[in-house]
Amino acid sequence: MRPLQGKIALVTGASRGAGKGIALELAEAGAFVYVTGRSVKGNTTGGRPGDIDTTVSEIRVTGGAAEAVPCDHTRPEDTERLISRIASEKGRLDILVNNVWGGNELSIDERPFWEQPMEHWNTMFDSGVRAQLLTNMFAVPLMRDNPGSLIVHTTFWDRDRHITNFYYDLAKNALVRMAQSLAKELASDRITVLPLSPGWMRTELVLQAFGTDEEHWREVEALKDTESTRYIGRAVSALAADPRVMERSGKPQQVGQLALDYGFTDIDGRVVPVFSLEEQK
Repeated sequence: MRPLQGKIALVTGASRGAGKGIALELAEAGAFVYVTGRSVKGNTTGGRPGDIDTTVSEIRVTGGAAEAVPCDHTRPEDTERLISRIASEKGRLDILVNNVWGGNELSIDERPFWEQPMEHWNTMFDSGVRAQLLTNMFAVPLMRDNPGSLIVHTTFWDRDRHITNFYYDLAKNALVRMAQSLAKELASDRITVLPLSPGWMRTELVLQAFGTDEEHWREVEALKDTESTRYIGRAVSALAADPRVMERSGKPQQVGQLALDYGFTDIDGRVVPVFSLEEQK
């Protein structure tokens, strides 16, 4: 029996990138996965590759169970409708992965914040932090009736080291703090809440930027230490299957360390080490 058989999961922002990798791995472990995002087949956000329908098709091809639900998580009514649908169809939610993020809509550079466009606030906080908060607001009441459930916030954390872009650093640390605070509020309900930080992932947009693809990335020297988006998916699956996961609640987790703790590898068999900003200097 697969370790997450019978579990109900929601992965937001799963058209591509980390969200897609997480959705694929949760489904492979046996969970029924609701896949949400704004990109649907034939109409993707910003013309980017990937959409929720393709993610679900790939899940079903390998025997998994999933449903694509178009959802703009910045809109309370969309998110409330989504959670109501899950409650009506499944009556429970065991795993919530808050992965929705709007920060890729503008170029992120290292200029001082006063030289950065204020639109960064909109893309990172309204379409990222606030969207994840809204999903929690509607999902938590359903999850409180289900002790042992898990909430994961994908973010970036490197032992409190500063990220060079002001807005990115502020938003990602806000997500860490949100998870930590929510962990305290939900401790009595025995709901685990974790901020989860991947390394440098070979997302569709990263591969596109380097003019390569998943079959040829090894030919690009700059990508030699990257990890696939399935690596973080395996981390989430391992956490969801761990009966002692609540011991980690509120504590920032790094995918590379979880690979050592739980004994999983990336899709190419490597254990990709914890990503550190210090080592990139």
